[in-house]
Amino acid sequence: MPLDQKPVPAQPSADSGPDREPGREATDRAADHAVDEVAAEPSAGAVDGGAGVAPAGSAGAGAGAEAWSIRQSGPWTHRDLAANGARFHIAELGAGPLVLLVHGWPEYWWAWRHQMTALAEAGYRAVALDVRGIGGSDRTPRGYDPGNLALDVTGVIRSLGERRAHLVGHASGGTLAWVAAVMRPSVIQSLTVVSAAHPRDLRRALLTDRRQMAAFEHVLGFQRPWIPERRLVADDAAVVGRYLDAWTGPKKLDEAAVHAYRQAIQIPSTAHCSIEPYRWLLRSMARPDGIQFARRMKKPITAPTLHVQGAADPVLLSHTALGGGEYVSAPYRWRLLPGVGHFPHEEAPERFTAELLDWVGQHKE
Repeated sequence: MPLDQKPVPAQPSADSGPDREPGREATDRAADHAVDEVAAEPSAGAVDGGAGVAPAGSAGAGAGAEAWSIRQSGPWTHRDLAANGARFHIAELGAGPLVLLVHGWPEYWWAWRHQMTALAEAGYRAVALDVRGIGGSDRTPRGYDPGNLALDVTGVIRSLGERRAHLVGHASGGTLAWVAAVMRPSVIQSLTVVSAAHPRDLRRALLTDRRQMAAFEHVLGFQRPWIPERRLVADDAAVVGRYLDAWTGPKKLDEAAVHAYRQAIQIPSTAHCSIEPYRWLLRSMARPDGIQFARRMKKPITAPTLHVQGAADPVLLSHTALGGGEYVSAPYRWRLLPGVGHFPHEEAPERFTAELLDWVGQHKE
């Protein structure tokens, strides 16, 4: 559904229990004060769509100011494509071997703006994806388990007309990168994982490591019904701004980036859909589907893997991420960036991009 139409509010998945409160539609309308159509020229076969949001009291919402938009302008082009039973928004720049970039929470495709231009200049086709439930992509009632979300990623690669891709994922997007490399190894040419432990290491840490449990306090809070969604959008998504500030190292995200992510979470149903994967993460641990998923993730990863971690990351602790090479049977490179927090691609874009370009350059074929 194009985002210039009022989306049907997401219903709770089988994993989320009673997480949909009565009157949620009114809450969504209050959270998203204005949704405007943004002109975009779709490619052949693309679905028209776009979103402009300017909540009251936010920067850029004044008289004569241009509304914020998911389809932010730049050298890239925007379009929509179908994959795995849903519609996905992408931003695309350059030509050459495909590098697919998958964001984490609470970001959306724009998180990769620095890397997109650098990759295009280096001769790659850079594509930044909005994952299911976020940004300009569909907000479906279900489908937020890691297996299905990873199939979204590999399905997008196929829908782009490519047989293989260099896959880059940050945080929750990094988790999907690990999973995609296990589920569809023939599609992944190389893997770059940022601020994300291997799923088995993360599971182990959340069961046994008090420090990592404390660092995931926000994820524990997401397990409550109704309240997290309301809290995320309250006061112009102020809590998202506080998360972004607390999760970075000495170099903070610029005001424009923080503003953009605060606006994105306020698009109707995004708050609910974006935290559904975290609800699955904890609620599935003792269930058969979660145990089966953990067993499946024992399979060795055959894609060359670059693993990047900020040493000052307060969310995914370095010792939790360390050890991912145990699951990789191909070349594996660990990079710990001193003084960098949870967002290496934004806090240290030059350093991170240099590492990424070197890695994909070594594994073009």
